[in-house]
Amino acid sequence: MPGTVAVPHNPPPRARLRSATRLAVCAAVPWFLCLWWGTSTVPVPAALPAVLILREDVYAAPRLGWNRLVGVVVGVALSTFVLHWLPPPSASSVTSVSAAASVSFLAVLACGCAGMYLMYQGGAPNQQVLVSALVIYATALPGYALARLVESAVGIATVVLLGPLLWPPDPYRSAADGLDAYRGELGGLLGTVAARLGGGGPPTAPELPEEAELWLRPRNGLASYDRAARRARLPRLPRLYLRTPSRPPDGLGERLRLAARSALTLQYFTQELRERARTDGPCAAPDPGAGPGSAPDPALRDLAPLVRATARALDTALRGEDCAADLDRARGLDLAHRAAHPTRHDAVLRAGLHLTHEAVADHVSARR
Repeated sequence: MPGTVAVPHNPPPRARLRSATRLAVCAAVPWFLCLWWGTSTVPVPAALPAVLILREDVYAAPRLGWNRLVGVVVGVALSTFVLHWLPPPSASSVTSVSAAASVSFLAVLACGCAGMYLMYQGGAPNQQVLVSALVIYATALPGYALARLVESAVGIATVVLLGPLLWPPDPYRSAADGLDAYRGELGGLLGTVAARLGGGGPPTAPELPEEAELWLRPRNGLASYDRAARRARLPRLPRLYLRTPSRPPDGLGERLRLAARSALTLQYFTQELRERARTDGPCAAPDPGAGPGSAPDPALRDLAPLVRATARALDTALRGEDCAADLDRARGLDLAHRAAHPTRHDAVLRAGLHLTHEAVADHVSARR
């Protein structure tokens, strides 16, 4: 999801404990503030923002909190407006068919859905509009709408002001840890692919990620890095509040950009492997008693050294080390495979690896 820092898929227990403690504190503080203020006896809306807003990237809390507060205000206003003109549900309507209650519910539902999609932002509708509208409709008590607004505002303000101050993560370190985790998983994936191709087995296997989660991780990490870099350019006081280091580790941004770019090319390569396996069938090991179609595809078998060399060059570049020699070897194997298997079908299969070489070469040129 865009708004998250690329971290290892399973955070260590210490990080999970910090996140849980941060959430508990940010939920308990507004709860007791609203109890002291006397907004209601059970101020649940004050504790909900901590659950719904706090993410691994705690610095995204202001943006998420603002979106939630606007959604609450719009949802409460819509439901209050509808219930002013149409009768709210009564006790009798629960046990009997009430046309008036059905009409009011449909009106609240339609207005809430319209407001939710009219406030489309960040690639998703603002669901808080419809949630708030339905909650106000279901709890049509005098003063409840104002109490929900106040409690939601207190909870959001607590999360925005207090959340980033409680064990704030270092976004640059989180991005670097996420890059290391991605690099390890990618190396294992390409190693599995090369071993299967070299052994004459099927070019695809369950180890290949069918979903895009692995390939999206570098782009999410790069987005988080860019947000942290923009925060570091803010005036001194906000930067102290956000606790963002003023300087990232040397070369981290370039390595994240390489990871994001090469993720697209390698995703294309693995998808082409699946497509080739689907159209050509599995290339099983040769069987003396089988027909001529059972021999492994030589183009796929000869691709194994090229995959290993590409993985080694990319891994070296993502570590921030000199990968010129590994890149030259990968390009040489690419030329050899092109000369040995010049068909259009094989060229399409090599395209993802060739584009990966280009990305690594541009990365090396930019560092010089």
